[in-house]
Amino acid sequence: MMSFRLVPDQTNVPFLSFRKIALVVSCVLALMSVVLLPTKGLNFGIDFKGGTMIEARMPGDAADIGAMRVALSDLGLGEVALQEFGTPVDVLIRVEEQEDDQANQLAVTSVKQALADAFGEDISYRRVETVGAKVSDELYLASAEAVLFALIAILAYIWFRFEWQFAVGSIVALVHDVLLTLGIFSLLGLEFNLATVAALLTIVGYSLNDTVVVYDRVRENLRKYKKMLLPDLLDRSLNDTLARTLMTSVTTLLALAALYIFGGPVIRDFTFALIWGVLIGTYSSIFIASPILLFLNLRAESVALPSSAEKASP
Repeated sequence: MMSFRLVPDQTNVPFLSFRKIALVVSCVLALMSVVLLPTKGLNFGIDFKGGTMIEARMPGDAADIGAMRVALSDLGLGEVALQEFGTPVDVLIRVEEQEDDQANQLAVTSVKQALADAFGEDISYRRVETVGAKVSDELYLASAEAVLFALIAILAYIWFRFEWQFAVGSIVALVHDVLLTLGIFSLLGLEFNLATVAALLTIVGYSLNDTVVVYDRVRENLRKYKKMLLPDLLDRSLNDTLARTLMTSVTTLLALAALYIFGGPVIRDFTFALIWGVLIGTYSSIFIASPILLFLNLRAESVALPSSAEKASP
C-alpha cells in the first residue's frame, strides 16, 4: 500500500538563507500590531465590555439558536450573543451593556418581547444578571494574567529542559505569535472575548510543541555533528522535522477549515484565531525560533550531554 507524503523523506531546503527576509517581515508585522492595538484597539465582546445575561428556557425539545438569533437581530441593542447552556432547551443570551441601568432594563424587556412574538409566551426566564464594567475589567486582567503566566511557565520549562538560548528563542517565537494574532484581530475588527483568550492559549501550546520538536532535533544534531557550522546544522534539523511539521499543520488546518465553514457564526472568530495561530506558529518555529539560536551564538559545547534516561530511550 502506497503511503501519502506531503514532502519527501530527504529534503534540503535552505531555510536559514531566508532568515533576514523573515526577520524584516516579522518586525514589520509586529510593529503594525503594536501600533494598531493602542490606536484602533480590539473589538471586545460582552465578556470584556459588560452587559446583561439572560438565561431562558425555551419550549419544545430543543432551542432553535438560529431562529432566536434572527428574532433578536433587529432590536438595535448592539451585540447579542446566544449559546446553549445546560440542557438543550436552555439558552444563555448576552446583551451588550447599554447607556445606563434604565436602558439595560428596557433591553431585557425588548428581548423578552421579541422572543415571545417569535416563540410564544411559554418561555421561562431563570436568571437575569448585569455584568458591570468592574467585572469585565477583572475578566480582562485575569485573561492577560493567564497568557503571561503561561509564557513564564514555558520559559522556565524550556530553560530547565534545554539551554537558555532555547528558552529565549521559544519565548520570542511565542510572543511573536500572540502579538501578531492580536494585531490581526485589531485590523479585521473581529470580536475578542474569553473564547479568543482560550484560542490564544491553544496557539501558545501548539507553537511551543512545534518549536520543541525542532529544538530537540537541533540539540541531537549538535551532539552528533560537533564540527558542522551552525547555519548548516539548523537547516539540517529543520529539514529532518519538516515532514512532521507540515503533516501536523495540514491535518489540523483541514479540521479547522471544516469548523470555520460549517460551524456557523458563533465559533467563526474562535476558529479563525486557531487557523491563524497554526499558520503563524508553523512559520515562527521555522523562521523565528531557529534563527534566534544563530543570533545567540549557540555552540555545541553549551549543550549538556544526554542523561542516562535519554541514552536508554529508543
